Amino acid sequence: MSISPVSAVGGLAAYADVAALGGAQQSLPTTATGRAGDVAGAVFPDVTGAIDQLQALQSRSDELAIRAVTGDLDDVHDYTIAATQASVALELTAAIRNKAVEAFNEIMRMQA
Repeated sequence: MSISPVSAVGGLAAYADVAALGGAQQSLPTTATGRAGDVAGAVFPDVTGAIDQLQALQSRSDELAIRAVTGDLDDVHDYTIAATQASVALELTAAIRNKAVEAFNEIMRMQA
């Protein structure tokens, strides 16, 4: 049995690395147009795509749970794996969200 990594939140994995976000002394990154505000447009499609993938993992887990309860599922391990993948992806998404909120609050404290 091989274990594959959870790739459903791959879009968010790059944002989990604090070094990739840059230090506090650096200015906001800019896009080709040179405006820092355009960065949000470049980042949010990745985040929404990752959230869509998370939702798909949870839907698959729910579908397999229903099939397991009704007796239509041949291998219960499929449900267990899908439920664990959805759980880990949700925990990662929540952790990244918490770090983003924490960083925002820290920036607000620095400006006060």
